[in-house]
Amino acid sequence: MKKLTYLTLSLFSVFTFAQDVSKERVKTILSTLASDEMRGREIWTPENENAANYIATLFKENNLEYCTGNSYLIPFEYKGKKAYNVCGVKKGKTDKYLGFSGHFDHIGTSNKSGDNIYNGADDDASGITTLVGIADYFKNKKPDFSMVFMAFNGEEKGMLGSRAISEDKNLDKIYNNMTALFNFEMVATESQWGKNALYMTGDGFSDLDELFNKNAVNGLKINADPYAREQLFYRSDNVSFVKKKIIAHSFSTVDMSKATHYHHENDDVNIVDFDNMTQIINNFGKTLEKLNPQNFSPKYNDQVKFN
Repeated sequence: MKKLTYLTLSLFSVFTFAQDVSKERVKTILSTLASDEMRGREIWTPENENAANYIATLFKENNLEYCTGNSYLIPFEYKGKKAYNVCGVKKGKTDKYLGFSGHFDHIGTSNKSGDNIYNGADDDASGITTLVGIADYFKNKKPDFSMVFMAFNGEEKGMLGSRAISEDKNLDKIYNNMTALFNFEMVATESQWGKNALYMTGDGFSDLDELFNKNAVNGLKINADPYAREQLFYRSDNVSFVKKKIIAHSFSTVDMSKATHYHHENDDVNIVDFDNMTQIINNFGKTLEKLNPQNFSPKYNDQVKFN
């Protein structure tokens, strides 16, 4: 496990870099979210709200605009309980949007003695770190696509946050112009194809991966979903946007046949390959710089179920 040793540095430092996101920045963000002090970030706990506020601070560091209202925090209620998603916008040269998302909640703590904190370093502090890293990469750039960054809450309780924010009418202007959503889910480890590689759930349902790979730099590769029979495409936060007929897939590196840390207390920073994560983030950024509405306009095929 990792103690909360990076929070003060991240909250109060001004990060300046010409282009690439540093490994130390990646480590700072992930280690803060997955620290023991965050107590597993279970929804409706003070630590979960602390995580939301921390992500909002990261969005502010990157000069993102509010998605709606006067805060990065977007409240929603479920059975009378309030929680928050976090959302920020980077305006590009066009009003066509790419979305980047992940969930920041995890499953809290257990009643066992000893190590009883589900730190959720891979699931899904790694996804939040990746989308913040992409925002970092574009902090001083103006991409062709506008970008929306969404940190969802309540995924572990049935994708509560992504469902709520996908139905928020205040964001319809963004959704109506969204070309695709990249949802990052468990990207902390080296994939079965090696470093600098991910897989896309539901790869047979759209040509997003093909169009992305045509423009990918430095050997970055999005591979086919090796778990197609498990229908992961419909089991993560991307499905909330699939129902709106937005191109939305989840992207992961985890080998589920070997992931002994999944929903276990040992999902902490010790399992994270920070070199690989940093490489993926920077190569994603470099690839996204090449994308524009003319060369990147993915489409679903007729196999997709929208309901």
